[in-house]
Amino acid sequence: QVQLVESGGGLVQAGGSLRLSCAASGRRISINTMGWYRQAPGNQRELVATITSGGSTNYADSVKGRFTISRDNAKNTVYLQMNSLKPEDTAVYSCNLKTPLSFDYWGQGTQVTVSS
Repeated sequence: QVQLVESGGGLVQAGGSLRLSCAASGRRISINTMGWYRQAPGNQRELVATITSGGSTNYADSVKGRFTISRDNAKNTVYLQMNSLKPEDTAVYSCNLKTPLSFDYWGQGTQVTVSS
């Protein structure tokens, strides 16, 4: 059984930083694509960043240069470092594990609130 547990969300002022963590169990993240998605009230869920098993990363245009996705295979954990946060970054951030056969697993989400 795959479980993804996010942590690190919270309330931060604009310009501040947060680091989100996603601890995985039941499947090795090293052989899967890991991603962070977010959903703000009234909006659809959107991709924030992904990292493949080979280490290639992809970012939404809105977060390029501010957010960094990384992973620690030994800890089976993926991270999202978020710098220069803006009020429009406020959302529930969810961790995603996509298997090589494109099956998705999701975490429960963590709230990030950026005050102006």
